[in-house]
Amino acid sequence: MKKYKKILYAALMVACLSCLFCQPAFAAISESDVQSQVDAVGKEAVSGNVLIWFLCAVAFLKISQKIDSFMASLGVNVGHTGGNMLAEAMIATRGIGGLRNFSRQHFSGGSSRSSTNVKANGGSGGAGFSGGFMSGGLAGVINRNIANGAIKEATTSSESKPSGSVCGLGTIVPGGSGGVGGKIYSSSVSKGGDFANNIISTVATGSIAAQGTITGEKASEALSSYMGYAALGEGAEHIPTFSNVEIGGGRITGTETSEEHPEGIAFGMYHTAQYAAPEGAHTTVHAADGTSWYKQYAVDTVDKSPYLAPDGSIAYNESIVKKLPPTPRRKDKM
Repeated sequence: MKKYKKILYAALMVACLSCLFCQPAFAAISESDVQSQVDAVGKEAVSGNVLIWFLCAVAFLKISQKIDSFMASLGVNVGHTGGNMLAEAMIATRGIGGLRNFSRQHFSGGSSRSSTNVKANGGSGGAGFSGGFMSGGLAGVINRNIANGAIKEATTSSESKPSGSVCGLGTIVPGGSGGVGGKIYSSSVSKGGDFANNIISTVATGSIAAQGTITGEKASEALSSYMGYAALGEGAEHIPTFSNVEIGGGRITGTETSEEHPEGIAFGMYHTAQYAAPEGAHTTVHAADGTSWYKQYAVDTVDKSPYLAPDGSIAYNESIVKKLPPTPRRKDKM
């Protein structure tokens, strides 16, 4: 009996590998393809085909799990695919919910055609199929989950990071708050990689309500990467360091310590596409992703502290302190 089981598992593995190499079967479809199929065979038939595809995908995952167990029994190291019934139930529930939303948007004929998914660039999902759950096919879903995980890793402080996180399909990912995307971001930001810089740009130029902000030690590391200093390597000279940094909403603030300002000086950076030019002395700098930012340093300002004089009048102690000039106006509020 064991011999027949091995033969059966080997046959299933060959069949699954054959399906994997048939890349056109997994290619992303466009909205026009969906519409043409609906016009040809009707809404009910297309909905049935989507449901069959979903059930086949679940069956493929179950077969892959059995193959992994068989290969593990042979001593071949494979990835752990689960086996927890609760986790599988969560995956099935989330998948059915996504399928229901997909059917409502494209087959119900309702007036609402916009997706509620948030893109990695901070905007809301586009209209119709292009911004839906399966936009871009399986690769699109994976890319969005990785990007969202990386954003969560960047904007979650180290103190509040949980021991596990929930990914886009409802499964619990141990470790960092951003799962696989968070791991990729952490590795990329230390080297000033393009992946990390794109994620930082998404938060820096995006909406605080949608993406949040980067603060604390993560923000200092992110700014070094975003301004291109991390990519220069550890041996680079004349590299400033940053502290008390906050990134988000088109604005970056913090304290910069450099050879020119060894005691540290406050600075403010404002995205040129979102803010008007600030008053007073300022420069325009460019980040690693090519975006332009107005940059201002704190300037000498007279600070007055009131006190009660011996004759009962109010007098002032005046001192010179460094303060940032007023924040320039946002272009969308002018």
